Amino acid sequence: MTDKYVLVVGGAGYIGSHTTLHLNEMGYRTIVFDNLVSGHESAVILGDFVKGDLHVISDIEAVFAQYDIACVLHFAAYSYVGESMAHPRKYYQNNVAGTLNLLDVMLRHNVLDIVFSSTCATYGAPVQLPITESHPQLPINPYGASKLMVERILQDYGHAYGLRSVVLRYFNAAGADPQCRIGEQHDPETHLIPLVLEAAARGTPINVFGTDYDTSDGTCIRDYIHVNDLAAGHELAIKYLSATGQSAVFNLGNEHGFSVKEVIQIAEAVTGTSIDARYCARRAGDPAVLIAAADLAKSELGWRPAHCSLSEIIETAWEWASSRPTSPIQ
Repeated sequence: MTDKYVLVVGGAGYIGSHTTLHLNEMGYRTIVFDNLVSGHESAVILGDFVKGDLHVISDIEAVFAQYDIACVLHFAAYSYVGESMAHPRKYYQNNVAGTLNLLDVMLRHNVLDIVFSSTCATYGAPVQLPITESHPQLPINPYGASKLMVERILQDYGHAYGLRSVVLRYFNAAGADPQCRIGEQHDPETHLIPLVLEAAARGTPINVFGTDYDTSDGTCIRDYIHVNDLAAGHELAIKYLSATGQSAVFNLGNEHGFSVKEVIQIAEAVTGTSIDARYCARRAGDPAVLIAAADLAKSELGWRPAHCSLSEIIETAWEWASSRPTSPIQ
């Protein structure tokens, strides 16, 4: 890597902060740009931090004027499926309009490489499994639709303005830094694994949304990928853009699915605690099964997940949760 910087937009959030930490440990120079609406400045433990908002053009201009930026990693987005169903305007305005502001400033400063944090939610309800990058994109919630719209914008900006992008479609991010320096800390928390671990720690029930899906046990099945493996994927995407100058799309997932009931069972084994499941109606916008095909990332990026065991992934999340000063896990 040159002495130029990688701009990590939304780098105080869960995946962004783990990626920033990874990049610094690999010798990259980073600036995190985050409005701290859902991120945490304390999670940016290496590299520079700039508080700014994608809806304030002068904030974006200032960071591009101050730093010599080679590449942008774009994580900043609202990402709650249920909330997007109730408040779609919020999601399109933030996730799409904010991205347009970022891209326009990038073009003005001739920064043409971007890695975009997308999602398997762009696929919607799968018509085939595992899901490849060529699977039809028919999102069933505004969150997924907003991410798909940005993907199409990147494609159009590539054709018209020479922008080069790598789109990474994640499956379910999970786990924490194995050294317990940073981890998952959403407010409110909606992700299954931290909610299950909190239920284990507090002795409270965990809500399971839907038991009548067409799956082996009636609960949703998801592909869980360790956050550090996602971080490594971003570094490889930067290298791919630098080496090829070509745009591309890659799935990042472990290629194996676990049902909600299976996640709870594994969490019980990790924590040594019985977890009380409270079964509820389905949530709107949740597909039954999402499992990745990640062959393309493996062949083109040289990416290999280092944390393939769900038990290991949950263990890192449990250790992180246990290490926090306010943790109920003692």
